[in-house]
Amino acid sequence: MTKKENKVKTQRGDWYKLDLSAIVYPTLQRRDFSSVYRLSVVLKEEIKPEVLQQALDMTLPRFPTYKAAIRKGLFWRYLEPNDRPGPFVQEDVRNPCQPMYFKANNRYLVRVYYYGNRISLEAHHSLGDGTGGMCVLLTMTATYLRLLGAGGIQNGGFVLDIDSEPDEEELEDAYMRYANAKVCPPRLEEKTYRVRGTAEPFYTLNIIDGIMSVSEVMAVAKGYHATITEYLNAVLLYALLTKQREEPRVSLRPVKIAMPVNLRRFFPSITLRNFITMIYPGVDPRLGEYTFEEIVEHVHNYMRYHLNEKFLRGDITTNAATQRNPLIRVVPLFIKDYVVRLFYTRIQDRNSSAGLTNMGALKVPEGMRDYIQRFDIYMGQPFSRRTNCAIISFGDILTVNFASSIIEADVERHFFRKLVQDGIHVKIESNR
Repeated sequence: MTKKENKVKTQRGDWYKLDLSAIVYPTLQRRDFSSVYRLSVVLKEEIKPEVLQQALDMTLPRFPTYKAAIRKGLFWRYLEPNDRPGPFVQEDVRNPCQPMYFKANNRYLVRVYYYGNRISLEAHHSLGDGTGGMCVLLTMTATYLRLLGAGGIQNGGFVLDIDSEPDEEELEDAYMRYANAKVCPPRLEEKTYRVRGTAEPFYTLNIIDGIMSVSEVMAVAKGYHATITEYLNAVLLYALLTKQREEPRVSLRPVKIAMPVNLRRFFPSITLRNFITMIYPGVDPRLGEYTFEEIVEHVHNYMRYHLNEKFLRGDITTNAATQRNPLIRVVPLFIKDYVVRLFYTRIQDRNSSAGLTNMGALKVPEGMRDYIQRFDIYMGQPFSRRTNCAIISFGDILTVNFASSIIEADVERHFFRKLVQDGIHVKIESNR
């Protein structure tokens, strides 16, 4: 056994300090809210739950920060190994991404569901971001297919070897490695437009899925001289601006989208924990009327300016500054919780009108492609009354998944109507 392998084996029996993003999510925990996301893979044959349970049992030990429970200390929270029975696969529910209570479910912060030919993984954001969650889901799915006799499925990409020890870099807080800019850029944000709507009852999450062709969306985006991400951001901004104009208001507000950026694209890292930061493309209707072409151009220029290694390094350095402050480190946890929650509810949550994430074009090992139809991704229950939008593609199928905790679906309707007006064929599915 090499020195590196021995070190990782030692870590697997140890506790893990929450990463820079993860420390915020438990602070925001409420009876009716948890930071939970869902990833789903739709196969071509009906799921066999007993085989799926076997695949889950074989897979989860490969991911020590997911086979974990969250604990609270005097100054911080941390993850510790969880050897309790579970988690157990369940038949799917009508309203996904429900709150995860830290002492429920044998303290696991992972759920696995099945329905028809769909496998869904829900995870608390304290464990990791969508990249880490997708590694768990696809590694489990590959194991499931192999148990059913599928041959030729190789490891690679999101599919990890369940018989190997995790690399120590998979378990690191990558933020702290790259938060080394010489300055902490300030953040000057302004309150944005917030969608007004009727709150759904507790435990109700409205899901609207739009399924379309990647080639159609790409052709339309190219017509606007934009990428698919830039185009769909512009469509969501257009929908939000349209919604704001429909409301009787005294004054207009800026419209912005909170968009997570996968930092692994800019900084070499294989961490399976959180490694994202937020950018906020938007427009200010107080400056005048925007045509859709102007919105696309504005988003395009914003992305070009913000999506680069130097800007992002400065952003994560600003995020890490408080974590590194020796005085803040010794502040009791209940005081930190109060301050962080106050900052988030009064400032951070008001910086955006909606959320949008794009996981991009998903690739799987060649031997696995023929078993998969498509993927879905949900950002989960919004912290406040608004809608979250998530995008993922596989082959020529692109899905746009909206999750909302309000009854009205005006933003989603304006969004899909604009796509249809641009010549994109959209199939709509919903849990409503």
